[in-house]
Amino acid sequence: FYIAWELWLTVAAPHKVNGFASGSDKVNILITLPFPPERFHVQLFQTYGRVSGTQENAVEVRGVKRADLTTVARPYWVTRVEPLQPGG
Repeated sequence: FYIAWELWLTVAAPHKVNGFASGSDKVNILITLPFPPERFHVQLFQTYGRVSGTQENAVEVRGVKRADLTTVARPYWVTRVEPLQPGG
């Protein structure tokens, strides 16, 4: 079961990453969760970039390497990873 779970997380992650055009090696992202983020989530995402704030059910992270986008999206509680809009 554990192997199937890990495989599902790996396969599902790229489908949660949406809307990134080619460009810079680092991007600013908005990570959407199905619930308001807690301290644990903020600290976890700080390992990938600089957390600049939270919204209702999302965390804003700046300076994330493109190569880390699917890793950020991998946890089952991440529902979407998308570009952070300017002014966001």
